[in-house]
Amino acid sequence: MFSLTTAAVLSLIPSILGQTVWLAGDSTMAAGGDGAGWGQYLSQYLTLPVTNKAVAGTSARSFTALGLFASLINDVGSGDYVVIEFGHNDGSAGSVDNGDEDAVGDAYNLTATVTESDGSTEVIHTFDYYITNAALSLTAKGAIPIISSQTPDNIWDGDVLAAPSRFVPYAQEVAGNNSLVYIDHYDYVAQAYEAIGETTVDTFYPVDHLHTSPTGANVVAEAFVRGLLCSESTLKNFVNSAGEAVPNGCL
Repeated sequence: MFSLTTAAVLSLIPSILGQTVWLAGDSTMAAGGDGAGWGQYLSQYLTLPVTNKAVAGTSARSFTALGLFASLINDVGSGDYVVIEFGHNDGSAGSVDNGDEDAVGDAYNLTATVTESDGSTEVIHTFDYYITNAALSLTAKGAIPIISSQTPDNIWDGDVLAAPSRFVPYAQEVAGNNSLVYIDHYDYVAQAYEAIGETTVDTFYPVDHLHTSPTGANVVAEAFVRGLLCSESTLKNFVNSAGEAVPNGCL
């Protein structure tokens, strides 16, 4: 008589429920763009399917303004995981708005007025505002947001990577303020890079100091998995044997 073991039944649950891991971010996560995004390499470490919705050149603000968060929120199902990672394009643009910059500050209600290229003005909000609104809307659909900090640029200070931008602590604050899982992707990549060494890491960046080669992107994906395994996220229950074997330890 045919029967399934408990382990086999449990392994079928994700496919039966249709759970998916969704990714929202910029070119460092996206497929294509100026390099290989780490999101392309995440699925090899998970037993759940991964849908990469990251778009090159976006920030928390422009991902919102372009309707990309709204589309993602519409598509996700209850029980799906959504990794949100922005910061590289969110910095101040100068005298003329670039469509990506956020208002400076880490409070939800802060705003700023920016000048567009045609001389008109626009009121913009903070990183906290855009990410929080997206995360709460996803939660309302039954999805499970994971807030991940931006990855490092290939900029060194001696034998260690340079200090992160303000958007790394901003991401941590958003997660903390909303009782969401936070992955310090910046520090987990820094740990991996510093173990490898600057000379080899330089080869991961053939175009510029931001966009990785496929080899570099895979290291960045491994670093995310290591952070995930060290977190309280239930997504770590869907890390496969290859993911369990990624290098380095908990920070």
